[in-house]
Amino acid sequence: SLDLYSSFVWRGTTFGKGPHFQPEIEFTTNGLAIGIWGSVDFNGYSEADPYISFSFPFGLSLGMTDYYSPGLPFFNTSPLNGSHAFEINCSYMAGGFELGANYILNEAGGAGSEGGDMYFQIGYAFKRFSLFAGAGNGWLTTDGNFNVCNLGLGTEEEIEVTDKFSFQLNGQIVFNPDSENLFLTVGISF
Repeated sequence: SLDLYSSFVWRGTTFGKGPHFQPEIEFTTNGLAIGIWGSVDFNGYSEADPYISFSFPFGLSLGMTDYYSPGLPFFNTSPLNGSHAFEINCSYMAGGFELGANYILNEAGGAGSEGGDMYFQIGYAFKRFSLFAGAGNGWLTTDGNFNVCNLGLGTEEEIEVTDKFSFQLNGQIVFNPDSENLFLTVGISF
């Protein structure tokens, strides 16, 4: 898949500058998903995040993500300037309700993680829009302490061009009370 966004806002923080291309390659079978997701802007920011997850039929999903920034030495795993932040993640979905918990396992100075970084999010998807609220610490907050850092409203619409081709338009308004920033981002997904 390929997404194009006006800006990259993740968990209440913006990364890079300006528009981002976000490609993803994923293999799925019987609840197992293995893939790599990336984000690239026109000003030198890039990210390539391998992941693995397993989704159970009753709405629970468990996984691990490796946050990696190309340009850093791939095999550097030192706490001081390591290039990989490994996160275990868990989410539960039931109807429109979603609850997520995430925990960074290691300190990696190059990737920006302190180890022990946490993030929790709750959300609900209505017919035309969704609401979400998230809180975290470490690399997600201005002082590293646990704070609310991601409040938002999102919407998406599937546009069918032909019976074999469609794309999705989406947008979000995100407020980060920790950093006192407001973001508006729109995107298109193919």
